[in-house]
Amino acid sequence: MEFFKIRRSIPFMRHAKVFNIISLLTFLAAVALLATRGLHFSIEFTGGTVMEVSYGQAAEPEKIRAALNGIGLTDISVTNFGTSRDVLIRLPLKTKEGSSQNVEMQKQADQVMGALKRSDASADLKRVEFVGGVVGKELATDGALALLMVCLGIMVYLAFRFEWRFSVATIVANLHDVVIILGFFALFQWEFSLPVLAAILAILGYSVNESVVVFDRVRENFKKMRRASVDDVMDASITGTISRTIITHGCTQMMVLSIYFFGGASLHYFALALTIGICFGIYSSVLVAAPLAKYLGASREDFVKPEKKAELQQRP
Repeated sequence: MEFFKIRRSIPFMRHAKVFNIISLLTFLAAVALLATRGLHFSIEFTGGTVMEVSYGQAAEPEKIRAALNGIGLTDISVTNFGTSRDVLIRLPLKTKEGSSQNVEMQKQADQVMGALKRSDASADLKRVEFVGGVVGKELATDGALALLMVCLGIMVYLAFRFEWRFSVATIVANLHDVVIILGFFALFQWEFSLPVLAAILAILGYSVNESVVVFDRVRENFKKMRRASVDDVMDASITGTISRTIITHGCTQMMVLSIYFFGGASLHYFALALTIGICFGIYSSVLVAAPLAKYLGASREDFVKPEKKAELQQRP
């Protein structure tokens, strides 16, 4: 399906070096931000208190946040849970030197319920759970391991599907997207939670799909455009997938924006990470993966079988 068809190839590869330099600088800036500022982890990773509170009428998360801000709790998460009358409150771990974590968490929970009772007498504590720092470290380790396994799986798949040069080019482009997303979260100190980690894993698969589509067209054009240079083949392949890219990414972005505007606070950063990933996923598939495959030596010989190469050479 195509909304439009571009008759002449757009010379993407002519400007590849400029865009690659921009990509490299952006990547290094993201790495520097991660090294200096770090990520602002949620309580799933750092540990803290999770409270489920029920109200006699529909709860107002903004009003609850204002009540908790009034007692000095600013780094919190308040989301609806189950019904409109129930909310889930997440509080970061704050332990004074020489004191027990459980004791401090219990005091914090009592302080929160006192503030909520003053704001609305119908507030009722349903449950309170304490997430320790050890559990948070395990989640962080498991998340990093999941990210590594996804990258390895992608590389193996592409090595079988295409050729090792395209496998390396795609995984570098995907890691480029991941690091830049993390760089944004480090720069603005947005909360990095489990939904954000899920968004990053989703972006990896999404970017791979885009790269596979482009490289599939590259493989076809290497066989059809026998007299064309590598740059011409790459340009024709990218240009030929533009209509599909606009349709796919446009529809996906509309869905993500609906989550961003109407999904509530719990899905805010999830949708934000997806938005950044989709934008850079398009960029990296076109202007990072394709040029890198060329620099690694991708050529027609990688796709034309030996018995067919002799036949092609004999033809006028």
